[in-house]
Amino acid sequence: MHASKILQVLALGRVSFVRGVPVARTSSQAALCNFLKGELDSIREAGTWKSERIIISPQSAFINVSSQKDKVLNFCANNYLGLSSHPEVVAAAKKAIDTHGAGLSSVRFICGTQDIHKELEKKIAKFHDREDAILYTSCFDSNAGFFETLLSPEDAVISDELNHASIIDGIRLCKAERLRYNHRNMEALEKILKETQKSRFRLIATDGVFSMDGNVAPLKDICDLADRYNALVFVDDCHSAGFFGKTGRGTEEYTETRGRPDVISSTLGKAMGGASGGYTTGPKQIIDLLRNKSRPYLFSNSLPPPVVATSSKAFDLITETAELVERLAVNTKLFRTRMIEAGFNVLGDKDHPICPVLLGDAKLASAFADGMLQEGIFVIGFSYPVVPKGKARIRVQLSAGHTLQDVNRAVDAFITIGRRIKVIG
Repeated sequence: MHASKILQVLALGRVSFVRGVPVARTSSQAALCNFLKGELDSIREAGTWKSERIIISPQSAFINVSSQKDKVLNFCANNYLGLSSHPEVVAAAKKAIDTHGAGLSSVRFICGTQDIHKELEKKIAKFHDREDAILYTSCFDSNAGFFETLLSPEDAVISDELNHASIIDGIRLCKAERLRYNHRNMEALEKILKETQKSRFRLIATDGVFSMDGNVAPLKDICDLADRYNALVFVDDCHSAGFFGKTGRGTEEYTETRGRPDVISSTLGKAMGGASGGYTTGPKQIIDLLRNKSRPYLFSNSLPPPVVATSSKAFDLITETAELVERLAVNTKLFRTRMIEAGFNVLGDKDHPICPVLLGDAKLASAFADGMLQEGIFVIGFSYPVVPKGKARIRVQLSAGHTLQDVNRAVDAFITIGRRIKVIG
C-alpha cells in the first residue's frame, strides 16, 4: 500500500497493523471498530476498565507479579484451600501426563473417556452423597447444558435474580417458562410457586453462595417450599463445594440440608485444585440424560488427564481430613472481625471466606486496589457491570494457604490505605 493511500485510510480509521504491517479494513469493519472505540473510551472514563495484572509464578498465597519487584500476598484468588500449587496435586498432574497423556483429542462418547474420568465422577458422587456425576470442561458448560436438556415448554424454571451468569445463560437456552424471584426472598418464591402449579415440572435454581456478595442461599427454606409445592431444587455450589461447611460438603452441609437439593453443579477450578472443569451430580436418570443430550458435553473435548488427576487428588486430600477447611474458617473469622472493628463495611455471611469490602465508587475501588498492591497485597476492585452501579468493592477471598500473619498483614494494609484515602477514620 502506497504512503498516500495509507494516510487516507488512517484518517478514515480504515487501517490496522499486523506485526507492524498496515492492513486495510473493510468499510463495515472500520465502522464497527470506530463504534467500539467510543464504547471502550466510555468504560475507561467511568473507571470500570478491567486491566489484567500479569502473574509470573504459580498460584499461591505469595505470588510474583510482573509490575512488582517483590512477591505479594494474594487475597483475590478462588484458591480457597491453597491446593492450586500443592505438591501432591502438582505431582498427580505430572504423573497423569506420563500415564494418560496431555489430552484426548475427542469428546467423551467417541474416544475421550479414560478410567480416570470415571474414577473422578465416582469420587464426586460419593463426596456429595449422590447417585452419579458427569464431568464438563467448566461449570459454565455444565450449567449451559443442564436446563435445556431437562426442561421443556410444559415446565417452569424459577431463578434467584442474582444467580451466576452461567445459570442465567443456561436458562435462556431452555424452552421452559422462565421466572425470577427477588434475591433470597422466600415470599416472592412462594408466590411464583403458587402461580405455576399447572406446570409439568418446576425447578428452583439458586447459587449456594452468591459470589459477589458472599451471602448464603436460604437453602432450608427453599427446600421446604419445594417440598410443599412439589418442585425440584438445583444448586450451583461453585463457591462452596469442597471448603464450606464442617467437612467442606458445601451449602447443603452448612445449612443442614444434606441430600435435599435434587441436583448440584460445581467447579473443579476453584478449591479443587484450581485448574479447570466442572460437574453436575444427582439422580442417575438425570445424569444419564445429560450424557446423551447435553450439548456442551457432547460437543466439547474431554477434560485433559492432568486436570482430572489434580481434581481427583484434591478430593482425596479433603476427604482424608478437614484440616484445610478448619484453617480457612479460622482465617475468615480473623479477617472479618478485624476489618469490621476497623470500620470497614464487609458484606456477606459471617462464616464465608468471600469478604467483599464495600466502597461504592468504581474509581475509588480501583485506586484502593492499586494502593494495596503498593503495600504488597494483591486485591482487585470490582465495579459495574460485574456488580451494580454504586456498589463497587474489593472482593477479598481468604485461603487455607494464608497464615494468621498473612491475614493480619492484609488487614493492616487495608487500614493504612483506608485512612490515607479517608474511607475509614
